[in-house]
Amino acid sequence: MNDPVIAPQSPLAEVRARIAQAAKIAQRRAEDVTLIAVSKTHPAEAIAPLIEAGQRVFGENRVQEAQAKWPALRDAHGDIALHLVGQLQSNKAEDAVALFDCIHSVDRSSLVTALGKAMDKAGRRVPCFVQVNIGAEEQKGGCDIAALPALLAEARTADLPVIGLMCVPPAGIEAAPFFALLDKLARDHGLAGRSMGMSDDFETAIMLGATHIRVGSALFGARG
Repeated sequence: MNDPVIAPQSPLAEVRARIAQAAKIAQRRAEDVTLIAVSKTHPAEAIAPLIEAGQRVFGENRVQEAQAKWPALRDAHGDIALHLVGQLQSNKAEDAVALFDCIHSVDRSSLVTALGKAMDKAGRRVPCFVQVNIGAEEQKGGCDIAALPALLAEARTADLPVIGLMCVPPAGIEAAPFFALLDKLARDHGLAGRSMGMSDDFETAIMLGATHIRVGSALFGARG
């Protein structure tokens, strides 16, 4: 008698199961963790199956790429939320405010000013995360830990709705201490959101308080 063939889980189902398991271990609710499907470099045809499977929150790295592919997808699915998870140039602030529902990469004074003006002009307040350079890496975006209080104060003055902190830990070493540090910084500043964790480490991030995880390759495969 042949063994029954078990259909492989879709990548989305697999990631959701991993989220649920990590949340259970951490004694958290899986629904308190927002899965952002990072669709950068992937065409609309690759995104459509995730939408059909019920995924509604997506992340893009670049304003121009998002402008090219998301308007048609959003026309067809009005309940999609789009998050900007990559670096943002100040001269793209107006475009970002028009297109995105959340911005994860506020990291400097000039961008705070540009976003404040863009939101005033659009009459739209877009929730933001302040990105912290958690590993003090010269080549990475994010504000220095020491500069965080001043930048948060500037964001409040500009009436930016800052909902949390975001980080990308250094590659190639254990992420947990960096996630724990971001969690502490968020608590110290009374912020509820923690945007941390990607395909290789989101379970660790969930156990250390992540509210938003940014998952690309585990859902889409290697980037094109």
